[in-house]
Amino acid sequence: MEEYEVQKRENKGDSDKLKKMGGSLVGGIIFGLAAGLIIVVILSVFPQNGNMADSREAASTVQATETEKATAESEGSGGQTEDEDQTVQEDSDIRIAERTAESQTVVTDVTQVVDNVMPCVVSIFSTYVIEDDFWGYHYDYETEGGGSGIIVGENETELLIATNNHVVQDSKELTVQFIDDSVAIASIKGTDEKMDLAVISVDVGELDPATKNAIRIATLGDSDILKVGEPAIAIGNALGYGQSVTTGVISAVNRSYTDEEGPLYGANTDDDREDVKYLIQTDAAINPGNSGGALLNVRGEVVGINSSKIADYTIEGMGYAIPISTAKPIIQELMNKKTRPVHKAETTAYLGVSGMAVTGEMLERYDLSKGMYITQVFADTPAKKAGIRKGDILLSIDDYEVGNMDELSEALSFYEEGTKVTVKILKRSNSGYQEEELTVTLGGRE
Repeated sequence: MEEYEVQKRENKGDSDKLKKMGGSLVGGIIFGLAAGLIIVVILSVFPQNGNMADSREAASTVQATETEKATAESEGSGGQTEDEDQTVQEDSDIRIAERTAESQTVVTDVTQVVDNVMPCVVSIFSTYVIEDDFWGYHYDYETEGGGSGIIVGENETELLIATNNHVVQDSKELTVQFIDDSVAIASIKGTDEKMDLAVISVDVGELDPATKNAIRIATLGDSDILKVGEPAIAIGNALGYGQSVTTGVISAVNRSYTDEEGPLYGANTDDDREDVKYLIQTDAAINPGNSGGALLNVRGEVVGINSSKIADYTIEGMGYAIPISTAKPIIQELMNKKTRPVHKAETTAYLGVSGMAVTGEMLERYDLSKGMYITQVFADTPAKKAGIRKGDILLSIDDYEVGNMDELSEALSFYEEGTKVTVKILKRSNSGYQEEELTVTLGGRE
């Protein structure tokens, strides 16, 4: 009986084991079927490898297409939808700024312009005398200055160069350096102090053939059509180190300003000349030595003559140039004047008059820029022999305008005794003043 009970318990244990094994097997089968089903579902929903890449590419293409479509619609309506644009037009009379064409680019490479125009620009070096006082002791000393110039023409004997008047004013010696580093002595052809313009000349016969081949005559443009924001290129003898290039834009037109020494060109509001235009402002660096150099457009045309800059630690990028459309007729007039040497004569010539500056009402009455009222004519002098009398008004000697005794002395210092000059005067008569030109043979001082 006991053996039967033992056997029964053993059989029951075996049965429990079989049940457990069966349950495990069934559970494994069910798990495997579930996992397989999940894999099938994943593969059907998410394609692998090339199929997934194709799907991403297709999605990207659709995205791009939709973006391009939206961009095109936006550009067609000025960056707004048709409804938004219509709303703006109904609510306001102010138009929306249009987009610029994508083909417009910022000019950064100006090498071709520089290659073409650099041979037209020269460096100018001058020597002049400074008068000074130290504790009541008067003394003079020589100093050097520098500037730039633009080759604007030639005649049968001279190469003609435009620059600023302040570059050559009061020069005792004047030299020009060309693109090939050759140097030549220059003379003053004509000056316009009020407009700060001058034309100097170099004897063509003194130039080496290689220099003639290297240099060029500049093309003058039209400054009246300049637009604010267009590129600008400045070439000049910055700091006297030789020709250099700076770039920027046209910052403003029709500008004027006043410095510590008084009004500069364009700042004289009482000037009623119709041809007066104010200055061009640029952020292209204009440094000492750039004066008289070229301000160019991207076509290589001269649109301005660099003149000055505002120098202050609080100010950046404010340089000025004389508009070339204003300068052209003045330059042409100066080119036709009689050349006078820069080097002063060994013995100073003598005219034989004394006088004082004409001012106020007389200047207005006779439409004079300057003149010297003659208060005395000395006996047995060139002036007396030529018929100049007390009360006449001396206007000029050759093309050198005279307004006072200092300017008369300065003009005569360039002539030798015996030189024939053309003296322009207003001759006093019972009916007023009449302009006359006299040929005078200058005397000499002992």
